[in-house]
Amino acid sequence: MSNYEDAAGEKDLEKYNNNERVDALEDYFDPVATKALVWKQDLRIVPLAAAIYLLCYLDRSNIGNAKTLNASQNESLLQLTHMTNYQYTIALMVFLVAYAVFEVPSNYFLKKCKPSRWIAFLMFSWGACTIGLGGAQNYATVTAVRFLLGMFEAGLFPGLVYYLTFWYRAKERSMRVAIILASATLAGAFGGAIAYGVGHMKLVSGLASWRWLFILEGIPSCASSVAVWFFLPDYPEEAKWLTTAERELAVARLEKEGSKGDAPSLTWETAKETILDARLWIHYIIYFGISAPFSSLSLFTPTITAGLGYENLQAQLMTIPPYAVAYVVSIVTAWSSDHFNARALHSAVLSTIGAVGFLASAVLPADSYHARYGCLIVAASGAFSCIPPLLGWLSSNMHTTAAAGLAIALNVSWGAPGQIVGVWIYKADEKEKGYPTGHWTNFAMLLMVAVGCVGMRFYYQWRNKKIRSLGPDASGVMREFSY
Repeated sequence: MSNYEDAAGEKDLEKYNNNERVDALEDYFDPVATKALVWKQDLRIVPLAAAIYLLCYLDRSNIGNAKTLNASQNESLLQLTHMTNYQYTIALMVFLVAYAVFEVPSNYFLKKCKPSRWIAFLMFSWGACTIGLGGAQNYATVTAVRFLLGMFEAGLFPGLVYYLTFWYRAKERSMRVAIILASATLAGAFGGAIAYGVGHMKLVSGLASWRWLFILEGIPSCASSVAVWFFLPDYPEEAKWLTTAERELAVARLEKEGSKGDAPSLTWETAKETILDARLWIHYIIYFGISAPFSSLSLFTPTITAGLGYENLQAQLMTIPPYAVAYVVSIVTAWSSDHFNARALHSAVLSTIGAVGFLASAVLPADSYHARYGCLIVAASGAFSCIPPLLGWLSSNMHTTAAAGLAIALNVSWGAPGQIVGVWIYKADEKEKGYPTGHWTNFAMLLMVAVGCVGMRFYYQWRNKKIRSLGPDASGVMREFSY
């Protein structure tokens, strides 16, 4: 079966199935009712999904804060567990290995078990792992628990992106993905602020501050999993909080595009078609490129700021502005990419901006602290902001429920090797030099992202022209690509 045809149970794309015809579907629905429905969905889904990812990101990245927290008093994670910088890097990498392995099966179980139940299970599990890190005494324990943390967190982000395809049309997803992903930048800002506050909890109840950091940030994930089980809606056709008319409208809007709760699960035939689709591998390579700067900034921002002349708790506090600016830029970029239906170009522009930030950081003198801090803000804004349009772009070019779930999971899984690259590039022995290896690597990665986005845009334009040249019969079966 072609990737441009629907799977069993979704074979009604004979009409309105290229970009223009899908947009024309809006003419069949009351715009006032549609706007009210989408807003009602947003209020129920988006804040909850963003809060879930914020907690996930806090629990993933707080190890970066623990590494430097109260190091001047010999009370940091590395000092009390007697870990070397090399062992710390291994612990970070092990998390990403688990993250890559378990993303695809997790998306399968999300559809099989229902989103609310599966995501609640994941939340409780990673929250328990985070609390467990607070009791770690040595390198082996930290590494083992980080592996488990990666296993449970692996399914959340690709799961949330897949989940949105059940509720929103393609042109509505990038903005929602951005709000959810931007909560990671808020988590980065909150993480620095929380670490600053927790840093004053020296030996409360006999525990070092970094232990309290893990415990206090793990508890909300466990507690919130109960609310997710009961309040996260699964599929529009089952939403009792919508009126009958609203449910019918929600289902009808996604009849021609979007995933279906009653669609067949992934089959070997669909999996083979998706895996062998060459164009998707370009998307995966692009996502690999953005994952290195994303990972390195997530884990090493406290380390980078410490290398910019800020020490101890002040280094934690100075991680807040880069994330705060990145949050605003991410939201604006996603809105613009959806509004102008130009996700490839937005990602290309923002990745170029991020690349310039890293390039400037690499070439400036190591003691140009203020200038390089400004470059860090530019780099973070570009690196974080180009991700939501990339994910919205991929999901808009998947035309069956099962294929979308697999492709999104594979895409994010391919980001894990990129994140592993990000783990190794900020070397402890390069602090006095300003971490040139990390900055040059991220510059090259983001440049690759920009080139890949532009190349894929031209490719999709060429494919669309080819589809149109085959006449209306062909365009009735083959859906045009979004770019």
